Amino acid sequence: MSSTPTPSATPSTSAPEPRLTSLSHGGGCGCKIAPGVLSEILKGTSALPVPKELLVGIETADDAAVYQLNDEQALIATTDFFMPIVDDPHDFGRIAATNAISDVYAMGGKPIMALALVGMPISVLSTATIGRILEGGASVCREAGIPIAGGHTIDSVEPIYGLVALGLVHPKRVKRNADARAGDVLVLGKALGVGVMSAALKKNKLDDAAYLRMIATTTKLNTAGPDLAALAGVHALTDVTGFGLAGHALEIARGSGCTVEIDWSAVPLLEGVSALAGDGFITGASGRNWAAYGAEVSLAAGLPSQAQALLSDPQTSGGLLVSCSPESVDEVMTVFARHGFDAASVVGRVVPVSDRALLVA
Repeated sequence: MSSTPTPSATPSTSAPEPRLTSLSHGGGCGCKIAPGVLSEILKGTSALPVPKELLVGIETADDAAVYQLNDEQALIATTDFFMPIVDDPHDFGRIAATNAISDVYAMGGKPIMALALVGMPISVLSTATIGRILEGGASVCREAGIPIAGGHTIDSVEPIYGLVALGLVHPKRVKRNADARAGDVLVLGKALGVGVMSAALKKNKLDDAAYLRMIATTTKLNTAGPDLAALAGVHALTDVTGFGLAGHALEIARGSGCTVEIDWSAVPLLEGVSALAGDGFITGASGRNWAAYGAEVSLAAGLPSQAQALLSDPQTSGGLLVSCSPESVDEVMTVFARHGFDAASVVGRVVPVSDRALLVA
């Protein structure tokens, strides 16, 4: 591992650089391997002995690993990286870093440092462009109050950027995605629609105002996580990313042995997203997500035609999804409001297990 994530020198060229999104086959969390394919890949991996200090591992597809250091501290370790979702290099770096750090917040922890992961086509992109990507990521880390303490770089065909993010949490405040309880209420912290907007952007159909809305949501750190974890009534916590709201709700349902009900009319959507989805701006990842888990979902009659696509829409740097007792809803909403999450909404509930893991009303 190199101690300083600095890109190699790029040959000078007078040719204009291509759009970042033109260099990637899929952008943001839409790059994720589809859930069904991922399950097939992991099925063949051999299980290793798990130390008792490993509080959270791979067993429930949670957001990060958590390793207990002592009675007061547990280490959160996670990594996330992807290909460009936008063309502006600084914005790409900001989005990727925000997304990576989110997994620390989703476990209820506070980030302490990061390592940069950088793969760039150095014969295609200038050192100035690559530097802007790294500076975008660094700006978010400064906002989170953490250093980028090192990293690793490679020359790759497609541009890739992300972070290894490390954090700390009290062992008794670790929030898994698998501890929801029947009777809980579900609260979503950010509006949906990032995948739809990215599809429109790639086809030059996203206007400037919509682009700014997309950047605002994808670069907002999920800082509410630790305060939410401190609430006794919060039982489970995760963030909504590449598998969409439906996919991450299903992870809660499966891990907790319950069924999740989503009230579609209560789900917040970014302004303009419904119209874009109606015009056909749907990512390929949305279809792959639905193919992987659609059989576990029951959609009520009368839902809007684009509901299925938006439920499976891959969210890059999406919001926190909280499962809490009904008595704690006001506290949860207060925490979200204090951290500036104006779109936070009650979107459903957790009920005893039924024949489908996810019901959408």
